[in-house]
Amino acid sequence: MSDPILILTMKWGTLYGPDYVNNLARGVRRHLARPHRFICFTDDAAGLEPGIEARPLPDLGLPPGHKDSRWRKLALFRRDLGLEGTALFLDLDLVIVDDLAPFFDLPGDFFIIRDDDLFRPKPLRRLNPARDAFLHSVGNSSVFRYQIGAHGYILDTFLADPSAATARYEISQQFQSAQLAARGHLHYWPRGWCVSFKNDCVPRGVNSFLRDPSLPEGAKIVVFAGSPKMDVALRGGGQKWYRRIGNVGWLRRAWEAPDG
Repeated sequence: MSDPILILTMKWGTLYGPDYVNNLARGVRRHLARPHRFICFTDDAAGLEPGIEARPLPDLGLPPGHKDSRWRKLALFRRDLGLEGTALFLDLDLVIVDDLAPFFDLPGDFFIIRDDDLFRPKPLRRLNPARDAFLHSVGNSSVFRYQIGAHGYILDTFLADPSAATARYEISQQFQSAQLAARGHLHYWPRGWCVSFKNDCVPRGVNSFLRDPSLPEGAKIVVFAGSPKMDVALRGGGQKWYRRIGNVGWLRRAWEAPDG
């Protein structure tokens, strides 16, 4: 029998409580029939339910005097992470709504959301074609699959000059995508598997006042790129004068559903 699939997430600080981890783990159990381990790298394991493997946050390995740890997710690419095999990383602020098995069936060693797939077109970006092309290539690291230890070059390149990396790239997923693309390892999930709540579920413009948010056909994961964030949307917030959020009971039920 093959080894269990690895599901990874990270929690640090106080922005997300243990309920985020617990609900995400339940969502995985409901939507992944294959044997798996759910592992949370965290600085505080209090409140995590049985069945969740809590591990210390992996060390990013910053040189002495460099204390900018915003890019700590890159530590997942350590060769000595203490795990082996295929892993699917999931951010805490997303809702699983359908079978996760297809995320493991695509051949290849690295898959990620294309960030542009979560947003509406930005015509003004085309004024700088090179910048537009790069941003169109960037992967959104809310959901990615990789072989543990196979992409250590990402962390190696970052640690060779962290200050230069953070000066050149706005966020870690831009840096990460550039390293993957340079080696031909950057591949994207089929469009529509991971959808934006705001841009794909909420009707646009005046239609938002006529219809409630709904799940697009074929969607498997709902992510919260931009505003409103998940906690706001689940509370019924995020309204704007030009946009109504409406009833999101279906999303709240998917997030809070118990096992069984």
